[in-house]
Amino acid sequence: MDSIVKIEHLSHKYSSSWAIRDINIEINQSGIVGLLGSNGAGKSTTMNILCGALNQTEGNVFINGIDTREEPERAKKEIGFLPQTPPLYMDLTVDEYLIYCADLRLMEKAKIKPALEDAKERCGITHFSNRLIRNLSGGYRQRVGIAQAIIHRPRLVVLDEPTNGLDPNQIIEVRALIKEIAADRAVIFSSHVLTEVQVLCKEIKMIEGGRIVFSDTMDAFNNYVEPHSVLMHMENPPSEAELLKIPGVTKVDFLTERQVRAWFSGDQEVTERLIAANVQYGWKLREISLDKSAIDEIFKQLSNKTSQ
Repeated sequence: MDSIVKIEHLSHKYSSSWAIRDINIEINQSGIVGLLGSNGAGKSTTMNILCGALNQTEGNVFINGIDTREEPERAKKEIGFLPQTPPLYMDLTVDEYLIYCADLRLMEKAKIKPALEDAKERCGITHFSNRLIRNLSGGYRQRVGIAQAIIHRPRLVVLDEPTNGLDPNQIIEVRALIKEIAADRAVIFSSHVLTEVQVLCKEIKMIEGGRIVFSDTMDAFNNYVEPHSVLMHMENPPSEAELLKIPGVTKVDFLTERQVRAWFSGDQEVTERLIAANVQYGWKLREISLDKSAIDEIFKQLSNKTSQ
């Protein structure tokens, strides 16, 4: 059985510099794969080549076993793409726009009507069929964008920052929709926001400096973002020496007279020990919170790991 997506030794050069180098990705089943990277890491270049909007300098891309260079039209029928800015026509109604998108995908005329109704129902926009897209809220415009990406029932759906610019309620709704879509097809979810990828994805591909620096499950990735320090606010803080006596504490920084960051090495029970010491010695602890590694620090750790 062919992979849904197979990317082999993919590289692309803009003028004299390489945007991506030797990218290898394989997706064999339905579900959500996160493509995580900082801005400029090479995510957009990879997605544009994957979706047929850009011809690669080197390497091969296969969608459902179809070579995107040899048979681009046939390959694109297997792909649904939602760019960061949805390609919506504001003066069309929802139905007019989605039928137009189905025609662009060269769908058989007899299949368009049932596919239209199915896409609208799945995206929760059936009641807006005759409404102009310009009169929809940002969240519903995003749903229309997702509907155009699935109307032709592709095996692969690529979503570029699909929750960008939405309010918290809209983000929750769009996340639920993406999970539903991923039940019977592969979804590549691109983002530079770590929490979005953590919430949605079981598998993660991380690009930094144009190269894959991590490719594994979300659980494996979370080992890199375990808390390494606690931030405390105390009315009567102890000395640095007293804090360093607590088992597991490796380093102490006084940010202000009353605000302290204590670093520790992979021991989650340090928090309980600090709270117990606070009670015992009367530090008057007002607030304590775990700090997770910043995403830039994670990128740095992973990049260093792969370059060694």
